[in-house]
Amino acid sequence: MSTKKIALSGFVFLLCFIGLSSRIQAQKLYVQFAESEMKRFPEAWQIDHGKRLYFGYGQGLGCLAMLKMWEKTTDQRYFDYVEAWADTIINEHGDIHLYKRETYNIDYINPGKILFTLYEQTGKEKYKLAIERLMDQLKVHPRTLEGAYWHKLIYPHQIWLDGVYMANPFIAQYGRFTNDSVHYDDVINHILITAKHTYDAETGLYYHAWDESKKQQWADNMTGQSPNFWGRSIGWWFMALVDVLDFIPTDYPRRDEIVAIINGLAETLPKYQDEEGLWWQVLDKIGKEKNYQEASVNAMFMYSFAKAANRGYISQSYKTVAEKTLTGMQKKLLKKEADGTLTLIQCNAVAGLGGHPYRDGSYDYYVNERVRENDAKATGPFIMGLLELNR
Repeated sequence: MSTKKIALSGFVFLLCFIGLSSRIQAQKLYVQFAESEMKRFPEAWQIDHGKRLYFGYGQGLGCLAMLKMWEKTTDQRYFDYVEAWADTIINEHGDIHLYKRETYNIDYINPGKILFTLYEQTGKEKYKLAIERLMDQLKVHPRTLEGAYWHKLIYPHQIWLDGVYMANPFIAQYGRFTNDSVHYDDVINHILITAKHTYDAETGLYYHAWDESKKQQWADNMTGQSPNFWGRSIGWWFMALVDVLDFIPTDYPRRDEIVAIINGLAETLPKYQDEEGLWWQVLDKIGKEKNYQEASVNAMFMYSFAKAANRGYISQSYKTVAEKTLTGMQKKLLKKEADGTLTLIQCNAVAGLGGHPYRDGSYDYYVNERVRENDAKATGPFIMGLLELNR
C-alpha cells in the first residue's frame, strides 16, 4: 500500500474514532445528567427551581427532554416522572391549573408539547382536552397585521424569537395529530414573517424581537427591531426551526424555505463561536466586558446543529460544530458536585423586553441579568443535544 493510501486510511480511521468517542461520551452524559436533574428536582414541577405547581414553559421543556430520555432508553421512570406532573396539573375536564387563556401568553403553549405523547400512551381523554384548550387560545390569540402571533397580550404588536419555539412546534404537531394542513401553513407563515422582520443581512443573525407598531423604547424607529443579538433568543429560533420539520411533510409547499433558513444559521453561527467552541450571552460581542459564555445558548445550538445534521437538513459535517460545543461545555460550563450530580453553570435566568421595570434590550441589560445554575432553558436542551449526538 502506498504512503498516501496509508495516510488517508489513518485519517479516515481517526475521524471515525472521534465520532465514536463523541457518541460514547454523549451516551454516558445524557444518563448522568438526566439522573442529576431528577435527583435535585424529585418532582417535575420543581424543574427550573419551581416553587409551586404551575404549567410553566421551563417545566415543559425539562419534561420534553425526559420524554425523549424515555423514548431512547425505554426506562419507564422518565415517563412516569413526566406523567405524574401532567396528571396532577390537569383535571378530568382538561382544565389546566392556573392557566388563564385571557392573558394570551404564548409561553403557555410550550408545555402542551408533552401532551401528545401522554395521550397516545395513556389514552386519558383529559390530555386531549387540554391540547384542545391550548389550541382554542391560539385560534383567537392576537396577531400582527401579517398574521404572526403576538408574544403576549401585555406585549402588543410584538414578535419575539422565543415565542416561535413556544408555539410553532406544538401547532405543527397538532396539524399532524388532526391531519389538518391548515396548521402547517400557519406555522410556515409565522416563521417566514418572523424571519423577514428580525433578520440582519450584515451579520446573518436575528434580532431578539420586532415591534410592528415601532412604539417601544427598545424598537428601532425605522425597522422596529430590538438592538441586540441575544444568544438564547436565536437558540429558541434555531430549535423551533428544526423541531417543526418533525411534523410538516417533506414535500409540503414552502417547507424548503425553513430548511434554507436552517442552512443560513448553520453557515453563520460558527463565525461567532469562540476558540473553546462556545457562544456568548450577546452573540456578536465575544470578550466584551461583562459578556460571558452562557449555558443555554450553547445547549440549544448543540441540539440544533446535531439534530439538523442527523435529519439531513444540513451537511453531516456540521455535527462537528455540536461536538466542539460539547467539549467546550464540559470544560467551562459543566461541574461535578460532591454528591456526584452534574451541574450546568452560567445559565442566564431570564431576559426579555419592556415590562416593569422596563427592559430596554441594550447590551448592558443582557449582560447584567441574573445568572444561576441548572436553569431548565439550559438543562433541557443539553439533554436533548446529548441524545442527538448519540444518534
